[in-house]
Amino acid sequence: MLTKQWLTKLQHILISVRLPENHWAGDSTRQFPHIKITIDEHMPLPKGRGSAIGRIYGRDLSRIRSTLEEHQGIESISFFGQNDECLEFNIVVSRGGGGFVRPLIEAEVVPQTPFSVSDGWVEWEFSTDRQHVKELVGHLKNSGLPHKIHSLTKEVTERLLTPRQREVLDLAIESGFYDSPRKITLTSLADISGVSKSTLCEMVQLIENHIVHEYLGDIRRRSPKEKKIHSNNVTKSD
Repeated sequence: MLTKQWLTKLQHILISVRLPENHWAGDSTRQFPHIKITIDEHMPLPKGRGSAIGRIYGRDLSRIRSTLEEHQGIESISFFGQNDECLEFNIVVSRGGGGFVRPLIEAEVVPQTPFSVSDGWVEWEFSTDRQHVKELVGHLKNSGLPHKIHSLTKEVTERLLTPRQREVLDLAIESGFYDSPRKITLTSLADISGVSKSTLCEMVQLIENHIVHEYLGDIRRRSPKEKKIHSNNVTKSD
């Protein structure tokens, strides 16, 4: 059974925020209110910059393309996969050009992807703890940015493994500990894990125990027993 120390209270918040002036996505969708920009992946870069991969849906894609190429907040942008209604892009945003707005940075929260921007409004969803949700809402109010909270829900999720156990499991899998034949011994795995062999052995047993018990019901459903063959009714021939 999972112990209480692995119970983590999460809050899910869905919120829309009016992006400020000079934000590349906010400016573009305000200028062309019929388009929608979807961000599929994003990553922070050094010196306050950022990168993103996404898609633009709408009409007049050639005009939109020119507008983005000329925006001061965009350091570089590449387009690919264009058709009549969708334009895919890879973008590098300059510092101050409109990555995540300051309230997100101050609250230290990252929105889930994908998310969309329409008519200057971005819709973000977060899954985090109560304190970070409180800080996010507080920083948004202090910033003066218009925003709308669409939903706020709570749930209790059970964490199957601790972060350290997950780290050990990932290392074991990547090192081939569970391959057949096994590519690394328990002793060698302990060395690169930075723990003793006995400690790692105990950790591996706990990890396997949690996983087996968590998925035991599914394993049994997908692995039916073979019918036993009884010989009680078999008679000898004369």
